[in-house]
Formats: sequence, structure tokens, C-alpha cells
Amino acid sequence: MTGRAINGPYEGEYLNRVAYPLGGIGAGMICLEGTGALSHFSLRHQPQVFNEPLVFAAISIKTKPAATAHIALVLEGPVPTWKIYGRPGTALGGGQNSWGLPRFSQSTFTARFPFGTVDLADPAVPLTVKIEGWSPFIPGNADDSSLPVAALEYVFTNHSQETVEAVFSFHARHFMTTHTARSTDFGSPTSPGSSANSGSSAGSGGSTGSGGFILYQSGTKDKEGDKAEKRAFGVEFLSGPEQTAVDCAWFRGEWFDTLTILWKHVAEGAVIDQDPPASGRPSPGASLYLPFRLKAGESRRIPVLLSWYVPTSTLRTGPDDDDDAAAAEESCTCSGTGCCSSSQPSACSSSQPSACSSSRYYEPWYAGRFSGIGELAAYWRDNYHRLREETRRFSETFYDTTFPPEVMEAVAANLSILKSPTMLRQKDGRLWAWEGCNDDSGCCAGSCTHVWNYAQALSHLFPDLERTLRETEFGPSQEAGGHQMFRSLLPIRPGPHDFLPAADGQLGGIMKIYREWRISGDTAWLRRWWPKVKESLNYCIATWDPKHLGVLVEPHHNTYDIEFWGPDSMCSSFYLGALQAAIIMAEALEEAENEDIALYKELLAKGRRYMESELWNGEYFHQKTDWLDIISLSIESPRDYLPPARRANCSPETLELLEREGPKYQYGLGCLSDGLVGAWLAHHCGLPPYLSPEKITKHLQSVYRYNLKRDLSTHANPQRPTYALGQEGGLLLCTWPHGGRPTLPFVYSEEVWTGIEYQVASHLISVGLVEEGLDIVRTCRSRYDGRVRNPFDEYECGHWYARAMASYALLYALSGARYDAVEKKLYLKPRIAGDFRSFICTATGYGTVGVKDGRPFIAVRCGTIEVAELVYEPWEAGSANSSASTI
Repeated sequence: MTGRAINGPYEGEYLNRVAYPLGGIGAGMICLEGTGALSHFSLRHQPQVFNEPLVFAAISIKTKPAATAHIALVLEGPVPTWKIYGRPGTALGGGQNSWGLPRFSQSTFTARFPFGTVDLADPAVPLTVKIEGWSPFIPGNADDSSLPVAALEYVFTNHSQETVEAVFSFHARHFMTTHTARSTDFGSPTSPGSSANSGSSAGSGGSTGSGGFILYQSGTKDKEGDKAEKRAFGVEFLSGPEQTAVDCAWFRGEWFDTLTILWKHVAEGAVIDQDPPASGRPSPGASLYLPFRLKAGESRRIPVLLSWYVPTSTLRTGPDDDDDAAAAEESCTCSGTGCCSSSQPSACSSSQPSACSSSRYYEPWYAGRFSGIGELAAYWRDNYHRLREETRRFSETFYDTTFPPEVMEAVAANLSILKSPTMLRQKDGRLWAWEGCNDDSGCCAGSCTHVWNYAQALSHLFPDLERTLRETEFGPSQEAGGHQMFRSLLPIRPGPHDFLPAADGQLGGIMKIYREWRISGDTAWLRRWWPKVKESLNYCIATWDPKHLGVLVEPHHNTYDIEFWGPDSMCSSFYLGALQAAIIMAEALEEAENEDIALYKELLAKGRRYMESELWNGEYFHQKTDWLDIISLSIESPRDYLPPARRANCSPETLELLEREGPKYQYGLGCLSDGLVGAWLAHHCGLPPYLSPEKITKHLQSVYRYNLKRDLSTHANPQRPTYALGQEGGLLLCTWPHGGRPTLPFVYSEEVWTGIEYQVASHLISVGLVEEGLDIVRTCRSRYDGRVRNPFDEYECGHWYARAMASYALLYALSGARYDAVEKKLYLKPRIAGDFRSFICTATGYGTVGVKDGRPFIAVRCGTIEVAELVYEPWEAGSANSSASTI
């Protein structure tokens, strides 16, 4: 293979790093690799990247003329070479896995979110195999999309001229703990002779024609002594008329005895059905066997249903000495029926009781919905076909979009973040998230507001979950004076306001309140949170703009984990957007004559003039670094330019630098890729523009001209280089094309972040610079082609980094399709000429929007979308800024 088509199959060297997340939102994850292997098992509310227990499927095929001979293969392609040497343990031979067993010689992988398909073939085998991995993902249905489940559908096709007899099997070493036992219906496991606090159960499923096993662990009673947790992992065949055999008695031996005997069974085409051992050590694992026959040309589909249940954790962020019961009662917005807000549709199942919990540790949403693995697995089995159909409908509608392949790949690949351990969903239904994932823990806690500003997918696909983030930010994370913690605690509760607020995060939250209102159409919800919004904005004004200049002047913390000193275009663009949003919301709530609103209008006008004059150099917006006119801090020496915690260890050379240049970590006259990120967010929230469109366009053109590098071989990056380096290309966070680079600019300035690449790309497209935007997207995705990096794990400060969901903005940028539920209007302002189709999702339904034969249309595929008026503004190919006319 000499190259890979964007959004096409992965094969050969492009399969190397493919690992496709399966699982529910905030429910844990298993990855389907491009070869068909299962890895990254992360089921205990924390990432376990590269966790690859002995779990595999196999096929045994009778051969002729010798009826006793068999072809036996693991249902996977060749083992990626990076696994063979370099990982911990590989120098000892890499035992305790299936890598040394025979397998198919060829594999390809195709992603059509949320479905990932592996195709296996081998010249010596009369069957071809297709493995389709998926888990429920149904926009607007957060609960079914949050199930801790995954499915693997194995499709066998006989391409020979003879009838084939085969045995399909699935095997799992007990990775939850060490014991096995049998039950009959995924109910409470019981077993004579099994351990009192761990085990496994297995059995056939009766009339459904299913059969399976459970690996489980029963923990000790909790501190109150009123319950014992039960962690479990279930595997079940939806097998049709044949009886599935369940083996809960693997060979118990030494060294490699267990896997040796297990593979002997597979190689001989055996069908093993055994109860758990009645005495001695428990079984090391369990297997399912299903014999079947295929005539020439026939195919057979065998779904394998996976489910897991881990109802408790030791996960907690924030102080340990707060009053959890009081904090939980104060912060919970549950109405007592599982709802996350009394004025919004329930984000929790209507069949569950109130899930509010005062536990000191995180408990997952599904633990409040299901009593155990039995009830969960039964729901998965009983609703399997409905969930598959509804998920397939979404996928087909999404891929009916006619946009360029790089756009579809970038959007879909980052929807995988919603299935990763980055996401957690609390027992009461509220969402909480990391920024990303370390290999064995979450990275950067608290649904960080300045990172989640960029993530656009959730607010459209699951607006009820997105609203819980706003309710946390403006509820328990905001104190009475308006100071907002930009990292919320877990479990969600009020916390200490002992760190700087994030200017971009707090101001961006105000724009997102506006967005959630327009998406939901729920003015009662807006009215409920409006006092908190004003409180927050007034705090921001008093803290960062005390002179009422309309820009942020006082030192302000931001997404680069430092403080900007003096007015800068990046954070001030958030400020103007928040003022604009507040003015419109006040008018809707009939508070336009309020004196606060008069001030907001004055500041918006002043800020616009200031940015377009003082922060504009004719090409792009920049920063006016200022440490002399600061009034919020007492500056007695250059040490005071540092945060208090770092002043004591200020070295002489640092002090000399501070005396010469002022505060470290500024960007000054630099061309910042995020220079107008607030205006980008405002556009995607549906706010009217508040800066000159001509200056916005020129700024974006400068970012494209100066910051996009085709080859980074000569670029010096002393910071974190593995995001993009060497001969790879990428969009740098900042450059200084006309000089003026500080000796120590902000700490990430030389890096490349995919979320910012998508922010700039979608902003370019939205102003008509389509080809420039697509160029950045292609450059980004070329780094994630599977050879070096996982195409479904765009990382920044951790795996599955939330900022990368900025890619979803590409859909709106190209289509210009936005539904306003307050007005019941559908706006269609495409940035491409001619006919097209695009996926659109609203709070009440989703479908396809576009232009056909020159006329706008919307086709609803699920739910309803009430359109009282369709406002269509066709794009003219020859208009200003247009760089691409048709797609």
C-alpha cells in the first residue's frame, strides 16, 4: 500500500496504531484494534491505556479429506510490530497473551462512527470474516448512549464451493479477579465451592437462544456496612437456534498450561461445556463455544454482547474535609425523579428513582439505573436490536453528508472522545470530565471550562448533558461573589475558591449559556440561571476590567495555564462575546433597562473600538503587554510578576529577565492562532458578530500564512514536541513574523494542538476561506493516519483530549446550518456553492439539511424539528474571501 485515502480503510502499516473506542458516555471503554484484537480495557472509572488482558475470539474449521484435521485461527490479523518489543514485559517474551497463536494473514479496518469494522482474510482459509464493533450512540437519548456495553458482531462467509463446518469460540481470562462460577440468566451469581468475595457465572439464556458467562468480583462491605459492591464483566452470544456451550472450568496448572490446553481445545474443534470447579482453585477464565455449518456462499452473523458493571470507585477530587452530605444536597439540582433540572427534560431514566448520592466517591450513572450486571445485561439483550437500529440510523444520516472526506474523518474520529475514559457521568446524571487521559489516570480534572470551550459536539448531540456542565459551573462551582472555579470537584459539590479564575473559561461559559438557551428553546431554564450569569459577568468586569475599557487588562489566567498581563485579543474576544450574549439574554428576559445592561452595552462598544485600534497591527490582532498600570496587585519588585507560589524560588537569572522584560509567558506582538477564539465561539453559539468581519478575515489569513508549517524539521520546540515534529506539518500556536518575541513566551507557544487547528480551520471556512481551512484539517489528520498515532485518539495533555471536539464545528462552518429553538428558525448560510447535504442535530431531533437543485431543504430522520421559517442565504462563489466554490 503506497498511501491511504482520507476517511477510507486502514490496512498495512496504517493499521499499526488503530484502537477504536467502544462503550457508553462516562461508562468505561474497550478498544477494537484494527486487527480485531481487544485492548485498552478501562472499566474501573479510570483509563488503563494499553491494558490488554487475554480476551480473544477464535475459529476452528474442519478440513477435508481428513475429517479430524482443523484450521484453527485467532480471529485477528497480524500482531502490530510495535507490540513485539519495547513495551514493559516484552523483553521477557510477552507471555500471558494470544500473540503467539495462529491468526489471519490479512486485515483491514473501516470506521463509520460509531461502527468500526475489521475485515479478515487468509488464502488458506475458506471463510472470510467481518467483525463489526459498536456501542449505542443515539443523539438525544443520553441514557441509552451511556450504557456500559459494547457489541462485536462476527460475520462468517463461506467463499469456497464446499459446506464448511466450524466452531466459533470466545475466551476471557478472568481480569476482574480470579474466580469462576455458573448461573443461568445473568442474575446474581452463586456457586458451590466458589470464593465468598469473587467469582464468575455462566449459563445459557433460554428462549432467546443466547448463552454467556459473567466474570465478577464481590467486594467487602462499605464503611456504613449496608452493601457490598459487585464488579462484573459479562459476555453473551445471541446465537440463534443452536445451544452455546459455556466452559467455566479452564485447566488449572502452572507456567503456560492454561493457554496451552485452551488452544488445544480450539485446535481440535472441541465444544466444551463445564461447570465451575467444585473444589480447589477457581477457574482462571471462561469460554463460549458455538458450532455452525455454512453452505457454499452462505454467511452467518453471531453477535457477542459485552457488558460491565463497576458501581463504586475511589475517585475523588478536591478536599477531603468538606461536609459531603451538605455539599451534595446543596449542589444537586435533581427534582426527585432523576431529572437534572426541574425546568429541562430529564437527563436520567424516567424509570429510576432519585439518584442523588452523598457518597464521598464517584459513582457512575448506570449504578443508579441498574441494580447489577444481571439487570444491565438483560436490558442490553432485550433491547439489542432496537439500539442497533437507532444507532445505525444516526450513522447513516451522519455519513449522508457530502462534505470532503477530511472533514468527515476529523469530526467522526473525535466523537470517539465521548466513548473514552475522559468522560464520567455521575450517579445523578450530571456530566463531569477530564481534559484527557494519562495512561493510568485521568489528566487535568474538573470539566475544565477553558478547555471545554472548544468542544462543540456534545452541545448539539446531547444538549441535556451539556446543560449539566453549565449548571455545575454556575451552581456549585460559583461562589456568591461570582468567582467561578474552572475545575469542578468530583463528586460534584461546592469547593474552595482558592485559585485564580480562568478568564476565557468563565466568559466562555456565559456565551455557552446563551447557546444552550438557543438550542433548547427553554427560556424558563435561562431565567433560572440568569442571576448567576450576571453575577459571573459582573465579577469578570470588576476583576479584569476595573477601568471599564472594554478589554481585559488586569492579569488573567487562561487555557495556557498562565496569566496574560495587559489587553490581549484572545481573552478580550471572549469578553466582548460574553457582553454581547448577556445583552441579548437580558432583552429576552425584559431586563434591557437594567443599569448593569447599560454598562454591558457601553463596554461592548468601547471594547470593539479598543481591539480594532490598539490591538490591531494591520494584519492580525495581538497583545499589548502591560505591567505598569496594574491596579489589582501591589508590585513592589519584579518577583511580584510571578504567582505567589513561585516567588520564593525566583532565581537571579529569572529576576534579571523580569526586570528587563516584565512578566514571563506573554505573546505580545505575536500572531496567535487563538487570537480570536472568543469570536469563533460566539459565531458557533449563534451570536451576532461584534468585530469587523474584514479584520477577522485578515487575522485568520495571517494565522494561516505564518503559523501553518508544512515541515517542522527546522522548528525548535523545547516544550512538548510529540504532538507534531520532524517532517510532519502542523499549525503552531504562535509565531512572531515581525519580531518582538519575548525571551520566554507563553509556555506552549511552540506546540501544535489539534483542537486549535480545528478552531482556526472552521473559522477560516466560516469566513469563506474554505480551501485554507481544509488544508489545515488535512495537515492535522495526516499525523493521525495510524502509522505512528492512533487515528481515534487525538492527544494534547493526555489521550482523547476534549479540545479536539472542536472538529465538530467544521459541519456548521461549511453548511451554515443552525437551528434556533427560541425562534423556531432554521438558518442556512453555506460557505460552499451548489447542492450539498449535511447532518444537523437539534434538541428534539436530527436529520439532513442542505440544498438540492438550488433549493434549501431539511429532512428529519429522527424526532421532530419544528421549523416556522427557513432563512436561506446562498453562497456566491465569486464573493469576497471565497477560495472554493463547490464541494
